Amino acid sequence: MNQKMAVAEADSTGLRPVAETRDYADFLKKNMREYGMLLSLIAIMAFFQYMTDGTLMRPLNLTNLVLQNSYIVIMALGMLMVIVAGHIDLSVGSVVGFVGALAAVLMVNFHLNFILTIIICLIAGGVIGGAQGYFVAFFRIPSFIVTLAGMLVFKGLTLALLDGQSVGPFPDTFQRLSSGFIPDPIGGVDLRITSLLVGVAVAAILIIVKIRGRLSQTRHGMEDEPLTFFVLKNIVFVSIIIYFSYLLASYKGMPNVLVIMFGLMVIYTFIANRTTLGRRVYAVGGNEKAAKLSGIKTTRVSFYTFVNMGVLAALAGLIFAARLNTATPKAGTGFELDVIAACFIGGASASGGVGKVMGAVIGAFVMGVMNNGMSIMGIGIDYQQVIKGLVLLAAVCVDVYNKNK
Repeated sequence: MNQKMAVAEADSTGLRPVAETRDYADFLKKNMREYGMLLSLIAIMAFFQYMTDGTLMRPLNLTNLVLQNSYIVIMALGMLMVIVAGHIDLSVGSVVGFVGALAAVLMVNFHLNFILTIIICLIAGGVIGGAQGYFVAFFRIPSFIVTLAGMLVFKGLTLALLDGQSVGPFPDTFQRLSSGFIPDPIGGVDLRITSLLVGVAVAAILIIVKIRGRLSQTRHGMEDEPLTFFVLKNIVFVSIIIYFSYLLASYKGMPNVLVIMFGLMVIYTFIANRTTLGRRVYAVGGNEKAAKLSGIKTTRVSFYTFVNMGVLAALAGLIFAARLNTATPKAGTGFELDVIAACFIGGASASGGVGKVMGAVIGAFVMGVMNNGMSIMGIGIDYQQVIKGLVLLAAVCVDVYNKNK
């Protein structure tokens, strides 16, 4: 009763709008990293859309943007888990090249079935990640040293496997892994109706999941996001999904690799937020000693993060090789830098324990849009590297600033 009278009195004196404004400000301050990255991506896309005279968002370029960054996004999901656990993996670029070379040798030289080849390559990636994770987790060798050694080892093995030459082309069925598009049984002429309907369905599912999650939080008194932010955020997300689906549908439809990428994003979001394993990864990265005292087998958790990273690096290597339609000794060079940068730009902490799946995905697309936009504008690779380096440094500075606060 007293609370209702206080609310009524606050309304009569005009204090409630001020309190709501203060609540909004506090919520924004607490979630500045999450909202800031999303707003940064939108701002960067708007900037390059204007500077490229609308070229950035054309259906053809948008499709190329997805294809060019798919393997970076996939590896960023695995790298996020490694970084959150308090480690780093410098070997992913070399693993991409090695797995692409292994696939080429198996399919082109030995004419092995592409499905069996994919299975072998994914297992090889898991073994590579497990070997490196074993040294890191059980021998306590710093991950920087172990994976730096792995980077050199697999660069050399790639050269040996390919004998210093490019090997290709791949079978058409394997190429569809990267260059194929989902079929359109409805038969749209100028618009791939199936791709558009898939986008609308994904948007609808997203809204249902978000509403159910908020209702569950409300029932338990745990909601902290103001209703206005919740509504606006989901309207923006749904609008973006449907609009991008329309743009892709107006060209060739949704690429197969986009479906793979989206499926992995959903799986890893679920693992990070809803599973015991995901919570243990964050606990190990946040405070390994405390996690160990609480009964978590920290060595096993660290080991699994590297196995996971190896499998995703192998998948990225297959997608990259399928896109190039050949395996080259230089494949994967520098990928590790883009992947690590995507995680840090997306809000992961260099000291571990902090990071979100969507943040890593947004960080990967920030890097991808910058690369694509600067290339369209004709900016040289030299200045592109300078700009990307400054963006990475700024992201880490923001992380350190927030931590010191």
